[in-house]
Amino acid sequence: MVTIEVTPNAREQVMKIMEKQGKPGAALRIYVQGGGCSGLTYGMSFDKRETGDEVAFQSNGLTVVVDKASAPLLEGLKVDYLLGLEASGFKIFNPNAKETCSCGKSFSA
Repeated sequence: MVTIEVTPNAREQVMKIMEKQGKPGAALRIYVQGGGCSGLTYGMSFDKRETGDEVAFQSNGLTVVVDKASAPLLEGLKVDYLLGLEASGFKIFNPNAKETCSCGKSFSA
């Protein structure tokens, strides 16, 4: 079982983006892929169907899907949405990250 928290602010933004893209009711897929300064980057997309190779669960009323390969790296993840003067956007807090780059977009575990 994977535990990922999507904060209310992040959920609200995800729902707005889903609506704009014509994908209401889709699941938020969160995954890890190679790349970035520290070796791994986060990815998020919308998916209306499951492949069978993932874990699905609810976080603040939002369906979140994580593939089994990414799950150990995302355990305990917190996804937030920040709105500020210097930077706005999704912010990911990962307790499994041993190192992150200065921009916060990539990590190593």
